[in-house]
Amino acid sequence: MMRKLLVSTLLLVMLAVLGGVIFRELRQRWDAPLLIPEEGFVLTIVQGESLRSVADTLHKAGILVHPRLLILYSRWTGMDQAIKRGEYLLLPELNAEALLRRLNDGDVIHYQVTFPEGITLAKALDILSQQAALETVLSGPSDSQIMTLIKPYSHSEGLFFPDSYRYLRGDTDLSVLQRAHSALIDVLQTEWIARAPGLPYETPYEALIMASIIERETGLAEEREQISGVFVRRLQQRMLLQTDPTVIYGMGAEFDGNLRRTDLKDGSNIYNTYRHSGLPPTPIALSGRAAIHAALNPEAGSALYFVARGDGGHVFSATLAAHNRAVGEFQLRRRKNYTSSPQGLR
Repeated sequence: MMRKLLVSTLLLVMLAVLGGVIFRELRQRWDAPLLIPEEGFVLTIVQGESLRSVADTLHKAGILVHPRLLILYSRWTGMDQAIKRGEYLLLPELNAEALLRRLNDGDVIHYQVTFPEGITLAKALDILSQQAALETVLSGPSDSQIMTLIKPYSHSEGLFFPDSYRYLRGDTDLSVLQRAHSALIDVLQTEWIARAPGLPYETPYEALIMASIIERETGLAEEREQISGVFVRRLQQRMLLQTDPTVIYGMGAEFDGNLRRTDLKDGSNIYNTYRHSGLPPTPIALSGRAAIHAALNPEAGSALYFVARGDGGHVFSATLAAHNRAVGEFQLRRRKNYTSSPQGLR
């Protein structure tokens, strides 16, 4: 009897020792850093990918020595159900548990794309198409998905906010535009509510059209409200806006960089504000908050004309005679270092 008890005790001790050895071995394997190269390793997880697939990828890359241990632990803790898609930059000294936490937290690589103020939607789509990490699903400004997004509007130009947007690998160009459209609507509504009284706009969309013109006409940020004031007074006095950027926009691919008198006389161009009264039918560019604010808060004054003076700024005039003198000084006798934003009123 004593002998059996002694044997049983000895077996229990041996099992305990063996269990301790196995536990320590497993713990060492679990705590050991992954075999990540010094320069790091980019792990890409696609939508719906399983942790088993991820472990297999890391094992084949020579980074994860014990994939089954990772899988068993993640199933036991439930962490295998919470991994998030995206790109992960794995750096040396990362162990298996820290890896799982990162996959659950979604600590992924973010990319950024920027739409400058004053560009067209076509240019914005071109910028998106050059983002290697973005999936292109849109065919152009009139793509049916864009038209669905912007309802109830029927023209897509100008309905997206120029800003910087972060995204993940695998996101689509449409997903970026969805955020840009929401941002534009929010900014436009906020500025519309705080607008100055007595403006010649019936809707926020009309103000957005004006903002796009201001965006294209302004060379100096501090002149936005002045230029807005000129255009607003022209509308109020039923004068033609006579602004070159609208003509150029309407010409599209036909514009070769040189705006001619015949272009200004072309009544078939519905964006020709030298021939058609009021605002053009749609925005002509993506407008930033400052331009939208200027359109809704024009500077008071008497100026009805402006002309580029050659340094990015303009000379503003209240009378046609004064304007013609400014044209003679700054347009007809241009100095060598003359520079201009799109030409102003004539």
